[in-house]
Amino acid sequence: MSSLFEDDDPIPAAGGDKTNRTELTVSELSAAVKRTVEDRFGLVRVRAEIGRVSRPRSGHVYLSLKDDKAVIDGVMWKGVAARLSVQPEEGLEVLVTGKLTTFPGQSKYQIVIDNMEPAGAGALMAMLEARRRALTAEGLFEAARKQPIPPLPEVIGVITSPSGAVIRDILHRISERFPRHVLVWPVAVQGEKCAPEVTNAIRGFDALPADGPVPRPDVLIVARGGGALEDLWGFNEESVVRAAAGCSIPLISAVGHETDTTLIDHAADLRAPTPTGAAEKAVPVHADLLAQVETLSARRLRAMQRGLRVARERMAQTARLLPKPEIILAEKRQRLDIAAERLPRGPAAAFREKTQMLHLIAERLPRALSARTAQAHSALAASRASLRPAALQARLRDAGTACDTRSKRLHAAAPRNAARKREGLNALARTLNSLSYLRVLDRGFTVVRGGDGKIIADPRIISGGDPLSIEFKDRQTVTATAGEGTAPVPKKRKPAPKPKRSPPEQTDLFGR
Repeated sequence: MSSLFEDDDPIPAAGGDKTNRTELTVSELSAAVKRTVEDRFGLVRVRAEIGRVSRPRSGHVYLSLKDDKAVIDGVMWKGVAARLSVQPEEGLEVLVTGKLTTFPGQSKYQIVIDNMEPAGAGALMAMLEARRRALTAEGLFEAARKQPIPPLPEVIGVITSPSGAVIRDILHRISERFPRHVLVWPVAVQGEKCAPEVTNAIRGFDALPADGPVPRPDVLIVARGGGALEDLWGFNEESVVRAAAGCSIPLISAVGHETDTTLIDHAADLRAPTPTGAAEKAVPVHADLLAQVETLSARRLRAMQRGLRVARERMAQTARLLPKPEIILAEKRQRLDIAAERLPRGPAAAFREKTQMLHLIAERLPRALSARTAQAHSALAASRASLRPAALQARLRDAGTACDTRSKRLHAAAPRNAARKREGLNALARTLNSLSYLRVLDRGFTVVRGGDGKIIADPRIISGGDPLSIEFKDRQTVTATAGEGTAPVPKKRKPAPKPKRSPPEQTDLFGR
């Protein structure tokens, strides 16, 4: 096979200045290499471990295939990636089929993958175990997250294929045990569409409002028949597991046969060994419920009869312990007879007693009036004696003596009190004079006031154009206007005034 690498002419002798070898451009050389590689490796099958995986928005998948000695880049176009039953993940050992080609833009070669499959069940099991450990660490499989299955749901939502035997078995078993309203959400249970459709179905049922036109299910069943690990792989995808764990509706997983285990089984609220078993766990048997109701009714009737019988026996025992009514009433009748005999004598005796007391009071009344009259005459005589002129003159003399005494004390105390007040006033005047701002002016300072006459202590509150008055040492005042460029700032809030202390209590003029 001829190529661009073949010589058109014999190679000249060493040391020659010219050669007859054909000159190539970089593009021509890259195209020749591409044709050679694609012709030589038109179809290859490679066993390798997936390294880095990149999924851009275009839908294509870029990855690297490696072993312990070499690495080769791979590309999987969007259509091929959509058909995969197991999506590529880092660390997964796979068998890929495709053709080898070059990428002239970066001077590298790569394999264009047409098909990818796990390299045996062991690789899938290893990836499944790694994913299970990661989701377990997040707490998605904890028993505390499980919800109880309602004993008798009104509406049951079923997520499965609408054309398989699974849905027929579920509907038949539900109608046989206890007919309920069943809503079926058709999904693909195998292949690349399985995981996204099951995820959307779980979340779609969970998003139904309680009072909407479509009734919200009380329990969900995710079901599929048995199959190989690759066939059930869609129920091991992380999106399906997270949707099942986050569903607020109790969910029963019935994927595969009893020996098949998928990750949705761990995230569901209840796992059924088969789809038929899921229907049995969702609804009870109608006849069993009727039998249970009849049994409970019979037990309740027997319990009520037993309670009444025990109550009658206790009442009979209590009645035997109580005394007879004739014995209880005999004593009361006797007391009533005695009271009836005493009743006629009682008012007469009370009348006689009250009459005697009235006579005694009538006898004591004149003597008591005479004594009270004598006491009143004695008090009247004493009052007349105190109102005589001699007694009045004596009381006036005593009052005058007391007035003279107090006047003398007043004249003696007034000068002392005035001198003490004068000394205190002089002390306050000296203190005020020492604290006056005039003493500060005497030392060469000035006082600046605003237009309202208040002293300005902070220059930042002066704005351009504000009127000012400045007082100097000799008490002269000069008016001025503040210059431009002074920006006003918010004034600080004045502290709340302290409560004034009440002045000490002043003593009277007599020093008391």
